[in-house]
Amino acid sequence: MSFIQVLLLSLVEGVTEFLPISSTGHLILFSAALGLHEDLFTQNFNIIIQFGAILAVVVLYWKQFYPVRWWFYKKIFISFVPTAVIGFIFKKQIESLLDEIWVVSLSLLIGGIFLIWLDKRSQNQSHETISRLSVGKALLIGMIQSLAMVPGISRSGAAIIGGLLLGLNRKEATEYSFFLGVPTLMAAGLFKAYKVLPTISSEQMGTLAAGFVLSFIFAVGSIKFLLHILSRYGLYHFGWYRIVLGLILLLGIGLGFIPTN
Repeated sequence: MSFIQVLLLSLVEGVTEFLPISSTGHLILFSAALGLHEDLFTQNFNIIIQFGAILAVVVLYWKQFYPVRWWFYKKIFISFVPTAVIGFIFKKQIESLLDEIWVVSLSLLIGGIFLIWLDKRSQNQSHETISRLSVGKALLIGMIQSLAMVPGISRSGAAIIGGLLLGLNRKEATEYSFFLGVPTLMAAGLFKAYKVLPTISSEQMGTLAAGFVLSFIFAVGSIKFLLHILSRYGLYHFGWYRIVLGLILLLGIGLGFIPTN
């Protein structure tokens, strides 16, 4: 993998991980465009560099994680459990979808419609806060987040949608998606790293390290950008982006310009 490819994939991961537009979907599309979609190391690279995105959340929100507040960690853990359980049970089926561009296309389109609808709906509702979020609602948000194991749905997007559905305002729902991303991405990254690190060469270790650092830098900028856009415009622009991209991809597949996997 060349430095340019590392830079581009790290940019895509860092920028899209916390935006509700699907980092996995964009990584699949960019990997295919770079001719890397058949490369097993690239799939592992795309997952392991998520540690950089995790670090970005911890650095920017360290006061949320320390000192330890058990009510906070309990809710995050409860929201994380459905994704962990479903991911373990359906791991092979999920991995079989990772090269399916038509799945990404439909997921982007459907998720965009939901995001626009919920963004408008959330403007006229009473709002919960993370501190008052019940255990039951935390579990439901986690169950909705688990849908994001389908490529193109977006983990952050699903968590935000879950938060909005259950009464959180835009900012609280978005920040809860950041916090929930820490155990979710860490579990996926550690599982993949445990399996593949013994087979990775010293040169590939350097590639992973570069991807980690770049992903962290880009993720910091992405989080700040999202919060800025959120405060001024809301989330519906991201919904329209997903819809337009999904339609373009479906049109490309229908016309034969884009392979179906």
